[in-house]
Amino acid sequence: MKEIIAMLPAPIRQILTALPAEVRDSLEEIRLRQNQPLEVRYSQQASYVTTSGQLTANVRQGWTLTEEHVTKLINQISQHSLYALEEELKRGYITVAGGHRIGIAGKVVMEGGEVKGIRDITSFNIRIAREKKGAAQQVLPFLFQGGKVLNTLIVSPPSCGKTTLLRDIARSLSYGSEWSSSRKVGIVDERSELAGSVNGVPQRDVGPRTDVLDACPKAVGMMMLIRSMSPDVLIADEIGRTEDGEAIWEAIHAGVAVICSAHGSDLQEVALRPTLGKLMQHRAFSRYIVLSRQHGAGTIQGIYDASLAPLERENLPWSS
Repeated sequence: MKEIIAMLPAPIRQILTALPAEVRDSLEEIRLRQNQPLEVRYSQQASYVTTSGQLTANVRQGWTLTEEHVTKLINQISQHSLYALEEELKRGYITVAGGHRIGIAGKVVMEGGEVKGIRDITSFNIRIAREKKGAAQQVLPFLFQGGKVLNTLIVSPPSCGKTTLLRDIARSLSYGSEWSSSRKVGIVDERSELAGSVNGVPQRDVGPRTDVLDACPKAVGMMMLIRSMSPDVLIADEIGRTEDGEAIWEAIHAGVAVICSAHGSDLQEVALRPTLGKLMQHRAFSRYIVLSRQHGAGTIQGIYDASLAPLERENLPWSS
């Protein structure tokens, strides 16, 4: 929370600091909307917050964000230069130190039929990135066969822990584990969430043998890493574009394992997306991991093989 607290206007800092410790430690989102009460999401719950840091369901009791607070927040996020964030504003979010993502909403500016940026920003959704070492322990046995890392797709709705899981898989592969020796890992961190790099240096522990391309488009980055860093495994978050699919095929045919994620509530939903559906149809992935929030963020709903048959640990085809 240090990175988040540091960039917030003083009144918001004081309110969040006054939250009960168990709430503060489990915060997932901080929602700020001009002329509306401060809202927090934690442990699968949502509440407004009073001036004294107390939780309430009464919208009238919540501390209200003013236009002045919005201006201060924008200035602190952008370090008084929205121009420097032009590319991120086009995508509707800003990634800050620590890998935290701030979604924004306001008046969209169009040019030539494309989004040029967002101005008159009035809403913020601060999504707190948490590093959870050991998150991948349960899935690691499923990611290897015959001494090789299997191409894997993690499927998850938003805020269900896919980035946390993907980061821990990268870290585990880089350090090595009981299931595998250490591997060279390449991360294409388009949204600066996996490694949380600042000035090119990862702020998250992604392992000693991991190279990171920060703020780089996934398809371009995968090809750059293959040519320049000779990774054993490529890691990328939130694939889905046509060029992502083409880059994945290039990597696979170059002998590089690919582990990535995509938004979706289940495999059937993901299969309906053109690029992902084609990858699934041609069995680009040997493993699928589906996440949910059924028992909290990071719940493993199921693990499947290339034919989409569910896997259980006791009937894995072990070979070393």
